[in-house]
Amino acid sequence: MHVLFEEDGSFKTGTILTDSDTALQVEMASGKRSKIKAGHVLLRFPVPSPQALLETAEPLSLGIEPDFLWECVHEGEFSFLDIARDYYGHVPAPVEATAVLLALHAAPVYFHRKGKGRYKKAPADILQAALAGLEKKRQQALAIERWVEELTAGHLPPELAALTDQFLTTPDRNRPETKALETACAQTGESAAHLLYRCGAVKSPYFVHVRRFLHEQFPKGTAFPPAEVPQMRADLPRAEAIAFSIDDAHTTEIDDALSVAWLPGVGSRIGIHIAAPGLGITHGSPLDGIARARLSTVYMPGHKITMLPDAVVARYTLDGGVDCPAVSLYLTVNEQYEIVRHESRLEIVHIAANLRHHDIEPLFNQQTIDAGLPPFRFRDELLHLWHFANACEGRRGKPSATQGIHDYNFAIDGDLSDPDQCCVHISERQRGSPLDKLVAELMIVANSTWGGLLAEQKIACLYRAQTQGKVRMTTSPLPHDGLGVPQYAWMTSPLRRYCDLINQWQLIACLSGEPPPFAPKSAELFAALRDFELTYAAYADFQRRMERYWSLRWLRQEGVVEIDATLRRDLVSAKLDHLPLLVRVSSLPPGMAVGQRLRLAVQATDLLDLEADCRFLHPLEASDAAEADADEPPGED
Repeated sequence: MHVLFEEDGSFKTGTILTDSDTALQVEMASGKRSKIKAGHVLLRFPVPSPQALLETAEPLSLGIEPDFLWECVHEGEFSFLDIARDYYGHVPAPVEATAVLLALHAAPVYFHRKGKGRYKKAPADILQAALAGLEKKRQQALAIERWVEELTAGHLPPELAALTDQFLTTPDRNRPETKALETACAQTGESAAHLLYRCGAVKSPYFVHVRRFLHEQFPKGTAFPPAEVPQMRADLPRAEAIAFSIDDAHTTEIDDALSVAWLPGVGSRIGIHIAAPGLGITHGSPLDGIARARLSTVYMPGHKITMLPDAVVARYTLDGGVDCPAVSLYLTVNEQYEIVRHESRLEIVHIAANLRHHDIEPLFNQQTIDAGLPPFRFRDELLHLWHFANACEGRRGKPSATQGIHDYNFAIDGDLSDPDQCCVHISERQRGSPLDKLVAELMIVANSTWGGLLAEQKIACLYRAQTQGKVRMTTSPLPHDGLGVPQYAWMTSPLRRYCDLINQWQLIACLSGEPPPFAPKSAELFAALRDFELTYAAYADFQRRMERYWSLRWLRQEGVVEIDATLRRDLVSAKLDHLPLLVRVSSLPPGMAVGQRLRLAVQATDLLDLEADCRFLHPLEASDAAEADADEPPGED
């Protein structure tokens, strides 16, 4: 005798070995023996064999229409044997009874399972709703199948076009459109970004990177809400200093300017003048809310997203030919370039000129300094500041810039609404030039001095500290080992960094004798510190990604097939010459050393994954001009 029983939600058959009122021991076709409860047995039969029962009943069950069975059965619970008897019009054979059981079990929408071979027909309203749901799923499955076919063929279905941004940023995996995209990606082996680009959903890889960044950092867009531009304060004293700034050609947020006044018999008075938006933007104002939300200006080649509205920047930037409000630090310097005293003031400063790197560096560089500077405006002031900067660097015992590191300037010709038609120009300049050192050293003096002043007055401040090699933000005036100063606070870029604006508010309060906006251990100050540090790092990472994008674009634009590079410390990647670009190198031979000069073949570039496929060709002779690692951390400004 054989039995049909239910175990773990499926039907099984076996031959009875022992039988009792409560349990049976059966042997299945595989030879496995099991002990089952008598209550789990659904059918006892002498023929056919256990294996033949299910093999014969399964195809027979496919011909039984569930809707016909539903019409036939009565309300309330019923056994599969009862409906099998009614269906066939006679006492069903084991195969017939099993076929009906399988048909009932396969139609849970029509028949609700009650256990032990018993079922109950679904109520008509519930059945209709369930059937409508099944039809909807069937139509979705057909739509997904059609969308997958179109995507794999390189065509974008109209239903998916409107969801492109969502696919690239926060895909909803419950949507059928997302399921179609994921299926197509699995079939083609492409990422979602690659497949969408191939289908024309994204005009350029450039927009993929920008859209993802804007979604993460600017979900409401980059437009500024309405905000009134603060009026200039009329009660500030006017400085005697004639100041000038030093910036690159594209800088509009000019935060700092310098001045020199000669003091016969003493030395000089050096002025460091910082733009003072903190005199007009008050803590808690709408403009503060705007700056607090953005926390920093975002820089990328060819474009930037400013922290403050253009009208506010224009009001407070240290523009040439304009009288500007400023927070000034005056250093009295003797003939040995030692600082003998310092004084801080809130005042109006006349900015005589905005000197630009591309105009001044050909006149003021290490070679022209050694050979004797030609005459040009502010020549004597620049030379004096250069000697002072060298003295400051010597006293700190730390260089203001790591030697051998290069900075890269990107110029984009064309309209970024069609970036693939733009032309990119990349120029490099060695960090640590006389102009760089001059500005860097004076900013270090200002940030360290003002940070020390606030620490002495017990006024809260956001500091940059470096201990044990780690740079971090803190509210404690800890040393900055990398710069060799006892404390260091960012205060010289209040137009483009929120932490500098906070520190400027605190400094203005200190100089004015007023209560500062932020008390020590202020929860709001700690929150701003945390948010600034995270956001500033995210902005910097995006800037590096976009510089990498344009570097890869330059390789394509110039048709570069071979390029020289320097092997890095990990011995698997190399720094390409004249570009801020690190690439992994395939086929490197054994025995390579750090700093080895290489000739590489550029085989392919991927503007979506931001990768370059470079193959080793041959080593180059060692050269003193070999470039240093591009990812060396820059000094603090």
